[in-house]
Amino acid sequence: MMRLPAGLFVALALIGVRAQGQDLIAARVELRQGVEAFKNAEYPRAVEYFQAAVRLDPKFLNARLYLASAYMSQYVPGSNAPDNVAMAEAALDGFRKALELEPKNELATESMASLFFKQKKLDESKEWYEKLIAIKPRKKEPYYSLGVIAWTKTYQPLREARSRMGMRPEDPGPLKDEKIRAELGVSNLPVIEAGIANLQKALEIDPDYDDAMAYLSLSYRARADLEDSPDASVNDVKLADEWLRKTLETKRRKTQRAPNRP
Repeated sequence: MMRLPAGLFVALALIGVRAQGQDLIAARVELRQGVEAFKNAEYPRAVEYFQAAVRLDPKFLNARLYLASAYMSQYVPGSNAPDNVAMAEAALDGFRKALELEPKNELATESMASLFFKQKKLDESKEWYEKLIAIKPRKKEPYYSLGVIAWTKTYQPLREARSRMGMRPEDPGPLKDEKIRAELGVSNLPVIEAGIANLQKALEIDPDYDDAMAYLSLSYRARADLEDSPDASVNDVKLADEWLRKTLETKRRKTQRAPNRP
């Protein structure tokens, strides 16, 4: 068998390295062009640039993050049109591939959680927000989001129960039917309690977090329907009213502090 000269092996290796280097440079050019399109909300055009960057450099984390974000920006919550569903799946796949490169990437993890929430896949969203907390335990938003998910999961069952009992939204709790209240308590009360705990954690991190205050008020009002006694229910309503008052005061204070805009 004829052997190639050693010098030829070196030359071929250098050619390969040079070509790879050119690809890496070209990938970054594609990324810059894609970022410009992304900033101008030209998302389909941005996708083409980011796809080219990823083809040139499959391990280019920023390109993968931008590509997934460009897909996510085109997703319309609430629409089950096949093209729209495919856009969400492309975004999720893109963020998963980014996480293969960097398993604890904050942006990819938070985007997964947010996109699942927009799709109303609350259990999946909860799982990803919990992963985000493991990465950034002092970040207030995932605790708030877990509180929102908890309230969202329990709102409809409580509303339907009130309707079946002929209770108006303004009627005081707890739910009149003891059997239904007990059944709902088993499935919903732990969810509400966990939501309250997460909202309180968000407020520990940021005491002026008025969005967390608002959902804490809603959560106490939901818990009032599942209490075993009218007194406990009344106390929950008082807590709900107090947090609503704090929400409005905090929003007003922030508005007053904000600089005047022309």
